[in-house]
Amino acid sequence: MTPATSDSAPASASHSAATSGVAPPALGEALLARIGNTPLLPLDALTVQLPHVALWGKAEWYNPGGSVKDRAAARIVTEARRAGKLAPGKILLDSTSGNTGIAYAMLGAALGFPVTLCVPENVSPERKRILQAYGANIIYTDPGEGSDGALKIARQYAERHPDLYFYADQYGNSANWRAHYETTANEIWQQTEGRITHFVAMLGTTGTFVGTTRRLKELNPRIRCISLQPDSAFHGIEGAKYLPAAIVPGIYDASLADENLEITTEAAHAMARRLARGHGLLLGVSAAAAIVGSLLIAGQVKKDQPATVVTILCDSGEKYLTERFWREE
Repeated sequence: MTPATSDSAPASASHSAATSGVAPPALGEALLARIGNTPLLPLDALTVQLPHVALWGKAEWYNPGGSVKDRAAARIVTEARRAGKLAPGKILLDSTSGNTGIAYAMLGAALGFPVTLCVPENVSPERKRILQAYGANIIYTDPGEGSDGALKIARQYAERHPDLYFYADQYGNSANWRAHYETTANEIWQQTEGRITHFVAMLGTTGTFVGTTRRLKELNPRIRCISLQPDSAFHGIEGAKYLPAAIVPGIYDASLADENLEITTEAAHAMARRLARGHGLLLGVSAAAAIVGSLLIAGQVKKDQPATVVTILCDSGEKYLTERFWREE
């Protein structure tokens, strides 16, 4: 483990694509081409008491890196390479709670650039192993400081070694939200044939909500867009942010949400168990929390106003199987 307080570059910073051979460009391009166009799953089994509401979930684990974060990571990497910011010899650096880091590491291995990630030490063991499998250099940070602590350490490394790193800065890079503006929102619009009335998403980097909402509002200003976040700073919804007590992402636009709801960790865990055991749908905690919020919104819809509610299922439950809540009743 590289100490988070180290003032020097990581010992493995010299790692490069040459350590394992540069991947054929065609493979990297094939992976990029597979990102997006994820299916929209009907969740009508959850709304049988609300026949006037159609609930859908965008299955983002179909992306090659297994999560919605593939979209932002691919856009950030593509723009950086095109602009010469991620030139040969540069290391991609960013902070992550796991999924964006996995996407970076996958793309780095496929496209031939090294990746260094600042990660809270208490992320799930599965995420750690996936990052290691892709060959990323991991700087573990204080678990008590969460994603904000990892962000601070990443900024320190970027400031101290500007010639070594391309600092991707997913929390402040506009490529994050633009990825969803140009892909996620348009896919949802097409898949619902323009019938979407409500969009619901968790807040983390906020890129998914910001980009998708901006585009959906252009397509139909009457679409209600609802953001979700944990109900306290100390929560167990990995990847989500409680903004009142966090470093607010630079890309966040508080004016976009028509409504903001807070979701408890307990409700998210209970929903994850319910979906797996009762519906055969194995989801990550933030995806389960998104469904909790979506059902709250569905319950507000008047019976004489048919609605189509769409939410983002960020990832599957495979990265969380060691979590204790699965063993609870």
